[in-house]
Amino acid sequence: MMANSPADILVELEETVTTCPLDRCTRILSGIAQLLTGSRDRSQQLLSDLVDGVLLRLTERVEASALIQLSTTLADLQVAPPETLRRLAAHDDPEVACPVLLKSQALSTTDLATVAASCGGRHQRAIAARKCIEPDVTEALIERGNQICLALIKNPGTRFSEAAYATLIDRAGQDDEIAKALALRADTPDLVVRKLLSPSPGRATPAKPNASSAPPEQKPAPAPPKLPSAADYASARPEIVALNRVGKLNDSTVNRFAIRGETANLFTALSVLSGAPIEIVEHVMTDDDCEGRVMACRASRLNWTTTLAILSNRSGARLSFAERERAQLIFETLLLSTSQWTVRWGEIAAGAGKRDQGNRGAKVGANG
Repeated sequence: MMANSPADILVELEETVTTCPLDRCTRILSGIAQLLTGSRDRSQQLLSDLVDGVLLRLTERVEASALIQLSTTLADLQVAPPETLRRLAAHDDPEVACPVLLKSQALSTTDLATVAASCGGRHQRAIAARKCIEPDVTEALIERGNQICLALIKNPGTRFSEAAYATLIDRAGQDDEIAKALALRADTPDLVVRKLLSPSPGRATPAKPNASSAPPEQKPAPAPPKLPSAADYASARPEIVALNRVGKLNDSTVNRFAIRGETANLFTALSVLSGAPIEIVEHVMTDDDCEGRVMACRASRLNWTTTLAILSNRSGARLSFAERERAQLIFETLLLSTSQWTVRWGEIAAGAGKRDQGNRGAKVGANG
């Protein structure tokens, strides 16, 4: 395809744009694209405004391949013909729309939100993969389904509004993948994480958290909770054993113990579910390293969401992103049998035995 000089292109625009044959329309379209990309020393805004109307007429008369090339070219421009750009972004053919949806900085937030709310899956995925996604666009995409929610959460350039966080918390109650992805995202606010890890059965629509506020830095981290006494464990054990016998000592119940800070109930539940003595459970739950806690949860057959709730609520201090990633990796790679053996009789059990020898001899055992 031969390129014309800018002067020749403008003459052709004036004389033939409304009547020229298909092949000539394609040539003019290509020439305009070259004019826009090759005029760095001129006013891009002036050029864009000048050719916008002509480009709109040309886009109605050329084949899809020419539109794809135009979309790819305009996607890299900081200033581009606005009406033409909007038409390309909303085009039914994803091959035409996706280049500008993915990369164009000239598309406004309103343009992107409009496309997100009305176009198909490939259009949405292209928007969700942009380097920066404004909150209004995020909200429009979130309404389109859980898969696009996951893509947004995994994109570090996505910005979430309070309304978006509230919707995601609600979705997380029915989708563990959303819960896991949002909890592991580095910039998820602590308040959102707390609500996210709340038990989902029967939960009402969550109130909108203040996503923009960071945890108050002036407040010191809460001190680790006081360990339960032998009497606390003795009081908790009958109910825990009864729940286990009827099959109700499950993730939802243990999650609730963790969220509410019911330490005696939580430790006793882990003891009953894992088969480990209460001294060992106490040992791993008060250790600074998360590996033993993850093993205890894995040995108890708890899922990752419940495990994360236990890790996050151990002392009121939120896990860092790196700590959560490490904990999840341990959880996903540990075999159930390995976890149970290590907690009951392995190094963790031995460590707990050495530390607690002579202390708290009246603890209640794990079984019975």
